[in-house]
Amino acid sequence: MLTETRQDKILQMLEEKGSVTVQELTGKFRASESTIRRDLNALHKKGALVKVFGGAVQVQSRFATKDEKVALRREQNRDQKICIARYAASLIEAGDFVYLDAGTTTGYMIPFIQERSVTFVTNAVSHALKLSENGFRVILIGGELKAATEAIVGNEAYAALQKYNFTKGFWGTNGVSELSGFTTPDINEAMIKECAMKHTQKRYVLCDSTKFHQTSPVSFGEFLLASVITDRIPEGLKNTDNIIVAE
Repeated sequence: MLTETRQDKILQMLEEKGSVTVQELTGKFRASESTIRRDLNALHKKGALVKVFGGAVQVQSRFATKDEKVALRREQNRDQKICIARYAASLIEAGDFVYLDAGTTTGYMIPFIQERSVTFVTNAVSHALKLSENGFRVILIGGELKAATEAIVGNEAYAALQKYNFTKGFWGTNGVSELSGFTTPDINEAMIKECAMKHTQKRYVLCDSTKFHQTSPVSFGEFLLASVITDRIPEGLKNTDNIIVAE
C-alpha cells in the first residue's frame, strides 16, 4: 500500500473513532511498527493528528489544552449532566466515606444525595459549602485554589489525600479515551485526581457523551480503572464493560 494511501486511511479511522493505537494500525495495514510510527510522526508534523503515547488522537477540537471557567461549563449539556449526577448520587450508601472531585457534574450530585450517614472529602470549595448547607459532614482538602475550576490543588492537598481510604469516589474529566484514559489540561489537578483514585475502592467518572474520544494533555487514570457514568454509549469504543448509562 502506498504511504499516502495508508495515511489517508489512518485519518479516516481517526474521524470515525477519535483515537487509534499503533498495535491496531499495524494489524489493519499489515505494516511494521516503525512504518506506522513514521506515518504518525509525519501526520503529526502536518497537524493532521496529535501523536500520543502508543498511538494518536484526532486533532480537530478533540485536544483541549485549558479549562473553561466553571460558570460556563455548568450550563454545557446541563440536562445530561443532571441525569448522570442523579444516578451517581443513588450509588451512595449508609456509612460510605466518599471522595467528591471538583467539577460541574459532580456538583450536580449534591441535591440528589439522600443518604445522610455519609462523610465527604472534597477538593472543591463550592461542593464543600453546598454539602455543609445540606447537613453533611465534610472534610475540605487544604492547599492552593485553582480559580478556573474552583479546585484545591498542590503539594499540601496531595499529602492530605494520602491519609485517606475512600469507599467510593466520583470524578469529573475533560476527556475520555480508551487510549489516553481520563485526561485533564492541568498537571496539578491531574495529580490530585490520580492520588484520590489510588485511595478509593469503587471509582466512578462522570461525563456526558461529548467527552468521549477527547484528550487533554495529562492523564490521571486508565480507561478501565473506573466505571464511567454517562448519558449514552458513543460509537467507536472497543470496550464498554465499564460504562453505565444513567436513566
